[in-house]
Amino acid sequence: MPVKIAIVDDKASNRSIIKDKLLRHTIFEVSLTAENGKDFLDKMKILPLDKLPSVVLMDLEMPEMDGVDAVAAGSYLYPTVKFVMLTIFDDEEKIFKAIKAGAFGYLLKDESAENIAEVLIQMHENGVGPISPGIAHKILQLVQNNSISLIQKHIPEKDKTPFNLTEREQEILKLLVHGMQYKEIGNQLQISPNTAKKHVLNIYAKLHVNSKAQALALAYEKGLI
Repeated sequence: MPVKIAIVDDKASNRSIIKDKLLRHTIFEVSLTAENGKDFLDKMKILPLDKLPSVVLMDLEMPEMDGVDAVAAGSYLYPTVKFVMLTIFDDEEKIFKAIKAGAFGYLLKDESAENIAEVLIQMHENGVGPISPGIAHKILQLVQNNSISLIQKHIPEKDKTPFNLTEREQEILKLLVHGMQYKEIGNQLQISPNTAKKHVLNIYAKLHVNSKAQALALAYEKGLI
């Protein structure tokens, strides 16, 4: 069964380029394109149920309704749809606003066509939200420099909680920060990729999140890493 994709971008050329990149892989079917958040929500209302996308690639800055507002509304109206930001912006405030609005992942447009397709296929197969290694690295640098207002607030020691994460899970959480995939985590810790996947899914369950991006945001906010 093909993975149905929606592409939301205010530039027609970008929509066309992204569509062409994805359609090189027969697993993808582009069921909807829209020029901004409002256009996306309007088209979703009249789209046949069998054409509803399972993944929405959402640009960040658009006229009428931007990506953050569209994701916030879309996540509420269509809870089974996974929203992935695909944008040129790597500004820390925009990153966290999108994640808090409900974004399942965050990719940069300068990723290669093969890499974008690969991480979306992995997301479909494994349920793990994609995040560009460059974004993960940037977030780590920002955290180390204490430059994200979201995590600047003081958290009393007694209020810090490991969410019952085991030492191995905390170790894997730190590896996720560096954008590692299951195979890389497995190689690093000398465990199988399948075991790494089970640990990651356990982490998501304990943190009550459903994507890598949300897990990292919560981990930073709560001082877990």
